Amino acid sequence: MAKVKTNQKIKKVLISQPDPGEDSPYRDLIEKFGVKIEFRKFIDIEGVSLNEFRKQGVNPLDYDGIIFTSKMAIDHFFRIVKELKTEMPPDMKYYCVSEATAKYLQKYIVIRKRKLFVGELTSLDLTKYIKKFSSEKFLYPCSAIHTTELTDYMTAQKVNFGEAVIYNTVSANLTGLTLTDFDLICFFSPSGVEAIVNYFPDFKISGVRVGVFGPTTARAALEAGLKVDIQAPRPDQPSMAGAIEDYVKANPE
Repeated sequence: MAKVKTNQKIKKVLISQPDPGEDSPYRDLIEKFGVKIEFRKFIDIEGVSLNEFRKQGVNPLDYDGIIFTSKMAIDHFFRIVKELKTEMPPDMKYYCVSEATAKYLQKYIVIRKRKLFVGELTSLDLTKYIKKFSSEKFLYPCSAIHTTELTDYMTAQKVNFGEAVIYNTVSANLTGLTLTDFDLICFFSPSGVEAIVNYFPDFKISGVRVGVFGPTTARAALEAGLKVDIQAPRPDQPSMAGAIEDYVKANPE
């Protein structure tokens, strides 16, 4: 049985992402409030092989537009394209869930503004563009387990689209991790929530506070029986680091 923590001051935070290094957005938390930050991945990514991809019968050149909802999808899509010895045509349209995702896309292609369509944050932000080009054919590169809001929309609207599984998410090795060493644990994906709940069945009653990034992660946490204490992004606070800072200020003791 996990030790139940009391609702004490936030002193130590676990961020379920790799250490961002010197440019860490969490630096202010450390310097201003003396909060200790530890980084550890809750999930690992395994790209599908070229043979596994080919078995899906997907040819990227059969589509008019590619939908990207993460940087991970961009990396593995262009890995597959390279292994296929295929070159994406200059008139291909790209639909990116956010400005950050669109900027990352420039790592692989020269961006042509009239062929790039960018949402504000969530996949459903892209529906206005999909509606505009509803007669075209879309490819959605994704993981084997993914949220379905966008694909549900396209199915309901009878949009011509295909999915291509290009990577899988698996639980990381969490041996040696003691969750009750932390006052706050922050999740950034439904898979991260699933990994912790499966690995630590007592977590939901441990009393450790929970931060979530994104609506799908929040929903996964609530469905897992967790109480969400911090949620980002918000209209007034787009980052997890900023949301944590607001919480620390509001809960000094």
